[in-house]
This record gives sequence, structure tokens and C-alpha cells, in this order.
Amino acid sequence: MARQILLIKLEKPREKKLEQDIHWLCNSFGLSSGRDTENLATRIVIDLLQQISEDEERVSSDKIADSLEITPSRVNHHVRNLINAGLLYRERRRLHLRGGSLKAAVQEMRKDSERIFDELEEIAEEIDNQVGLKNR
Repeated sequence: MARQILLIKLEKPREKKLEQDIHWLCNSFGLSSGRDTENLATRIVIDLLQQISEDEERVSSDKIADSLEITPSRVNHHVRNLINAGLLYRERRRLHLRGGSLKAAVQEMRKDSERIFDELEEIAEEIDNQVGLKNR
């Protein structure tokens, strides 16, 4: 599965506020920037976290759409981005945080990025050798 992990270095919020911290997390992963003027990705993550904490077995895109009073297609667009980033996974139409918690999901995403860098480094070394560049 193709995975796109985007990291943006942003200053952490100065105050501890749940919604602000989630917004910072989403922005740091590039999930709620650009055309997301309504901060829909952040709202979806907040709603998802609330639903998971209340009833782990029944979180779906449709349930999030109902809760936020938006169309399922809009939710699915953002859910696909969250899945592609590695934060969520889908199983039988249900959404799950990877690793079962937000912290575990971020840890798994870190492992993904390490694997990507390992592969890049390996190929870069092969290219260096083929073109005759020496490592310092």
C-alpha cells in the first residue's frame, strides 16, 4: 500500500486545549491544510476520537457524517487521507485508529517513515556506487 507521510514543523500550542492540540496534530501531518477551510479533517478526527472512546465497535464514515451533519462523501475524502497517512485503517466498513490509540498510531507512522528512509538510503547508496561517488 502506498503511504504518504507529510511532516510540517509547527510550533506547539502554548495552552493545553484538546481541540487546539488535535488541530495542531492534524496540521503537523498536513491533513487539515490547503483547501480544508472548514477544518473538516480536524473535526472528523475529534468526532472519531469521541466515538471510539464511547463505543469502539461502531465507528463508521456514515456515523461521523451524521454526527457532523455533512455528506458521507466529504467524510470519506478526509478518511482516505487519514488512512493514506497511516493514522487510521478501515475494517468491514468500520474505522479504527492504528494501534488502538492516537499515540500508538503516531508511533506506527514513525516506523513507516523509518522504513521509507531505509529504502531510500539503500537505493541512494547503490546509485552513488554506480556513478562513482564516494561516501564521506
